[in-house]
Amino acid sequence: MSAELAVRSAVIAALRADGALMAGLNALYDGEPVRASAPYGHVGECIGTEWGGKQVEGREVRLTIGLQDAGETPGRLAGLIGRIDPAIGAVQAYSGWRIVTARLVRSRVMRSGGRPPSGWQAVIDYRLRAVWEGG
Repeated sequence: MSAELAVRSAVIAALRADGALMAGLNALYDGEPVRASAPYGHVGECIGTEWGGKQVEGREVRLTIGLQDAGETPGRLAGLIGRIDPAIGAVQAYSGWRIVTARLVRSRVMRSGGRPPSGWQAVIDYRLRAVWEGG
């Protein structure tokens, strides 16, 4: 399995394993859902690049986690956002790839589009570095 798919699958599994996060969401999707009921989360774009060393095969994977809430204020999103970092920190090895670092790159909170605006959304970008250990 490619590093991108392995890391993505491991992140989705870690997020779904976080009971407090999942208690605040109706669902967590692999990719942006066509139809979903807020609040929900999704793992979106995933970009991989080479990373490693002389004798280490590695990949850097950047991926986006999105949260959507229908509330009038972004308050409920704050608690959900707070659960993402611990869940990412719990990511384990998957399909021969071991996560060696996970860093928040940036996060944004904004009103959802539409007329009138319909709630709030958060977009959180992470950089994960993984090494191939076989398996």
